[in-house]
Amino acid sequence: MKTNDYSRPEYYENRELSWLKFNQRVLYEAKNEGTPLFERLKFLSITASNLDEFIMVRVASLRDMESAGYDKKDIAGLSVKEQREKVNRAVHDFVYEQYRIYNTSIVPSLKENGLKIINGKNFGTVFSPSDIEYLDRYFENEVYPVLTPMAVDSSRPFPLIRNKSLNIGALVRKKDGEDGIEFATVQVPSVLPRVVELPKSEDGTRRIVFLEDIIACNIKKLFLNYDITAYSYFRITRSADFSFDEDEADDLLKEIEKQVRLRAWGEAIRLEVDSGINRELLEKIREELGLSESDIFKIEGPLDLTVLMKVYSLKEFDSLKESRYSRPQEYPYIPEGCDIFEKIAEGDKLLVHPFQTFEPVIEFVSQAALDPDVLAIKQTLYRVSGNSPIIAALAKAAENGKQVTVLVELKARFDEENNILWAKRLERAGCHVIYGLVGLKTHCKITLVVRKEEDGIRRYVHLGTGNYNDSTARLYTDVGLLTADESIGEDATAVFNMLSGYSEPRNWNKLTVAPLWLKDRFLYLINREKEHVLKGEKGHIIAKMNSVCDADVIKALYEAAEAGVKIELIVRGICALKTDVPGIGDNITVRSIVGNFLEHARIFYFENAGSPEYYCASADWMPRNLERRVEILFPVEDEHLRAKLRFILDTQLKDNVKAFDLQRDGSYVRMSDEAKKTDGDNASEEKIDSQLEFCLQAKKAVEYAHGNRNERVFIPREAHS
Repeated sequence: MKTNDYSRPEYYENRELSWLKFNQRVLYEAKNEGTPLFERLKFLSITASNLDEFIMVRVASLRDMESAGYDKKDIAGLSVKEQREKVNRAVHDFVYEQYRIYNTSIVPSLKENGLKIINGKNFGTVFSPSDIEYLDRYFENEVYPVLTPMAVDSSRPFPLIRNKSLNIGALVRKKDGEDGIEFATVQVPSVLPRVVELPKSEDGTRRIVFLEDIIACNIKKLFLNYDITAYSYFRITRSADFSFDEDEADDLLKEIEKQVRLRAWGEAIRLEVDSGINRELLEKIREELGLSESDIFKIEGPLDLTVLMKVYSLKEFDSLKESRYSRPQEYPYIPEGCDIFEKIAEGDKLLVHPFQTFEPVIEFVSQAALDPDVLAIKQTLYRVSGNSPIIAALAKAAENGKQVTVLVELKARFDEENNILWAKRLERAGCHVIYGLVGLKTHCKITLVVRKEEDGIRRYVHLGTGNYNDSTARLYTDVGLLTADESIGEDATAVFNMLSGYSEPRNWNKLTVAPLWLKDRFLYLINREKEHVLKGEKGHIIAKMNSVCDADVIKALYEAAEAGVKIELIVRGICALKTDVPGIGDNITVRSIVGNFLEHARIFYFENAGSPEYYCASADWMPRNLERRVEILFPVEDEHLRAKLRFILDTQLKDNVKAFDLQRDGSYVRMSDEAKKTDGDNASEEKIDSQLEFCLQAKKAVEYAHGNRNERVFIPREAHS
């Protein structure tokens, strides 16, 4: 019996604050001295990139809502103003911690390992005459010709400062002393390398400086008729959350192209400046941008820590990088050179990336493009790589006379420009290109190949949790199903007919599609577990995803937990659900895994009273996925493939190296830290790093399968012997 009102706001976490907790978990990897030093650099860079996007989209959205007088509270009971204030304080605290780690831990550790980052303020004290000569020559030959210094006076207005660009602002006075102090600025050119390496020092230490420091040390050369009274670095983050009326847009592609261009000049949201900035200079910039004091971040270190990814790329530091995670392994059940359609027809195949190669997905489309028996290829594209073999194969298929239909989602945030380029290329090749549905993003990942065979038309389908992007497939954990199941083939046809012609099917065989049916399906599956438990049967849910913040889904989980359903959630990012809610006891646990790869797969297990069901999906449990996007949930029915999924879930639930568990007070605690507290450094418990385990077992799966080509468990334990 229900005893609690689970709609109460205190039972929910604000999604923005929950996301910041996720970024703190990433920051932990940068702080953790057990992480290889260059990997710490990488994680610190990732936190900066994550925060940029959060500011541009989420903080910008909160500001827009506040300006519009939006007064509806979120599921945690916070007004927009309260959210803005809490988020602002949390972001300031986060940035402080980023630079504390950088200055007190990362930089000294790099120096100890033979790499010295030299601050521009120290050039005159640490460089020899030959170093100074080298930098002067570099500035004159490589940098100076690219720079465009801009002064601001009565005839020259304050320049538009591009989003996320790094700049040097200065207060200048004419040498003749007339007209008072003026403002000037120069953009640090993004076309030049920001990390500049000097010749090795005599003791063999490698040394790097940042481009902005080289420019600053030569700033007088940019304003020859002026005295520089003060200068400082600054960086602006602008709103990137554009919107427009699709019904009124005559040409969606042209409208999105226009909006992408405008993004660089959106409303200023954040101003980052050097901590020692002159007050008058700061006020000049702040007033021109219309920002408040709380929008200013005074930085003790280089602005924009994404530059650390460039440092990570320096050669000859492999010993300071993670080496245990191997390259993607062969998928042994689709060997190189085989007839992929013949292999899929033998039985469903489940790919697990990046532990197993993405190559079979590329081969699926490539063989279809060349196969004379293939009549049609239909595919959705949300994000693709810069030099995509998938795009090349689709273009080749159209050139070969096949019917090729591609839905390119132009509204995929920060990939709009890339997707526009691909859409135009595909159209030129003869593909029928669709730009998605009005008011919805098409986020599902599906490919349909229609092939004429001896016994008639047969449909082959790929369904995935991740994008058709061969680059991110090496970095993100995802799963994909290749199948010739006729029921799924019929559903796949219905999906594309719906996307291209607004034709909704009367019913679905096995797929469930958002935004019309998916949310109800998830609620049904959760409530079914509750009903089983109330009848005295087993009830167990394991759900792995990126985010959970849909109030209806969370409420259903609370009610199921109160009834006695065991619920284990593996949630990488946002989690608006709490574990200290009265009535649910210890029936809900939440963990987050932050590892070498970005956790991205969506996998769902429902016990169903001893008749388990397994699903994978493109969707998270978020309102945008369930109500405002085209998403697909697909079942995995083969018992061996189910064993793969269960192995993934069980291994991540056992992870005690990279996993953080959500505590009743809302904090996340790293399991390895908890083990040290209770057992000390000599803890006897077996260390389980799930991502490393998947890497190692993928190797063993290849060895095992060369003697037995039948699809077995993802990572067969038999291989160990």
